[in-house]
Amino acid sequence: MAAAEECNMTLTTPRLSSGRNMRVPKVVLSARPRQDIPPDHVLLRVDRFGFSANNVTYQALGEHPHFRYFDFHSLPESDEVSVEQDGVIPVWGFATVIRSSHPKISVGERVYGYLAPTRFLLLPVSTSDVNKYAFYVPRPHLPRDRRPYNQILRCSSDPQYIPNPYFEDLTMLYRPLFWTAFWCEDWLATSKYRGGASTVLISSASSKTAFCLAYLIHKRDRTIKVVGLTSPKNIGFTKGLGLYDEVLEYDSLTTSPLLHSGERWIYVDVAGNKDFNRHVYDHFASPYTPTLAAVVSLGLTNLSPSTSSASHKWSESDFSVEPSSQPTSAFWPVEENFFMPEWLNVRRRQLDVRDIFSMQQTAWMDLMDNCTEWVEVERVYGAEAVKDSYKSIVTNSVSAKKGLIWSLWDSNAPVAYPTKL
Repeated sequence: MAAAEECNMTLTTPRLSSGRNMRVPKVVLSARPRQDIPPDHVLLRVDRFGFSANNVTYQALGEHPHFRYFDFHSLPESDEVSVEQDGVIPVWGFATVIRSSHPKISVGERVYGYLAPTRFLLLPVSTSDVNKYAFYVPRPHLPRDRRPYNQILRCSSDPQYIPNPYFEDLTMLYRPLFWTAFWCEDWLATSKYRGGASTVLISSASSKTAFCLAYLIHKRDRTIKVVGLTSPKNIGFTKGLGLYDEVLEYDSLTTSPLLHSGERWIYVDVAGNKDFNRHVYDHFASPYTPTLAAVVSLGLTNLSPSTSSASHKWSESDFSVEPSSQPTSAFWPVEENFFMPEWLNVRRRQLDVRDIFSMQQTAWMDLMDNCTEWVEVERVYGAEAVKDSYKSIVTNSVSAKKGLIWSLWDSNAPVAYPTKL
C-alpha cells in the first residue's frame, strides 16, 4: 500500500444485519484509482459533504428493501471490509472532476450530488443521459423513482449554485432536506391541507426537515398555525428559530390548551417515535380533542430516545417505516407515508417542467437569504476527526444548533461566513 496521503480513504459502517456495534465506523484505506479509468466514467475528488442524524438513518435502513441506501455506492476494495458486513452511507456533497473518459464531461468541473464519504469516487456515466445541467449515474438495479439520487449536478449551469464556500456548506446541509419539506408542503397544499386543516403539528421540530416545513407553510399561508414538538434540550433553539407559532415539549402536548380547541389538525411525524405516536393517537381518539384531518409520516431524522444509550442494540424497529400504531378509533385518519420522488413524479405529469424549475429556483434563493442564522456551520476535517464526530452523533445525537460539514482531507481552509446572500 502506498503512503496514506497517496491513498483513497472511505468511511464505512456496519450493516444492521451484521450484529456488530453500529456506532463503530471504519475509515478504510485503499489504492488511489488508476490513471486509465474505464470508458464513460468520471473520477471525482470529493471535497466536502454534509452529515446529520438523517445519514445515520441511511445506515439503519441501508438494507431495507424499500430504501436500499447501501446499494448506491460500492465498498472500497480492501480486506478490512466485506459486502456481507459493511456498507457505504450516501452523502450529499461537492466534488471536482479530476479525470474524465466521457466526451461531454471536462476535467475541472465542479459538481454536486449523492456522493460517498470518500476522497476519490469513480462513477460510471450514462452514455445517453448527459445534458447541460447534469449527468446521471446508471443504477439499473434500483427503482426508477431513485433517479433524483442518480443525478450529478454541474455547478457551472446549476441556477441554484452560489460560488461561495459558505453557501456550498448551506447547500449540503439544506438542499436534500429542504426539497423533502418543499414537496411535502406542496403535496399538502394541493389537497388544501387535507380539506381545510387550520393547524399543523410537527414532531422533531428542531430538525431541518421539520423547521423547513414550518417555514414553507408560513411562506404560503400565515393563517395556518404551525406547532412544533421537541425535546426539553432543544426547546430554546427551536423557539429561537422564530418559525413556529408555538413550541411544546413532547410531555406537555396533551395538557396544552391548544389540544382542546375545535380546529382540524394535521400531524406530521418527522421523528418516527412509535411509543410517542401511540400516545398522540390515543389522545386524539378522544371526542373532546380537535379533529385530525391527516397523519403524515415524513422521513425519519432522529433516533428514538432509547437509542441514545451506548448499550442499545439497534434494530429496524427503531426506524420503522410502517404506520406507528394501529388506532382503535373508527374515525382515525389513514397514516400516509410521504416519499418525495413519488410525489415529484406526479407533479411532473401535472406541471410544465419550466414551472417546476421556476418554483424551485424562487424557493431556494429565498431560503439562502433567510437561513444563514438558523444553525452554526461546523467543519470537521481528517479521518480521525470524522470518525470521532460520527461516534458522537450516534451516541449523543448532534446538537440542533450545529450543521456538520465533513471531509476526509486534512486541509482546513478558512471560510468567510456572510450573513446574507
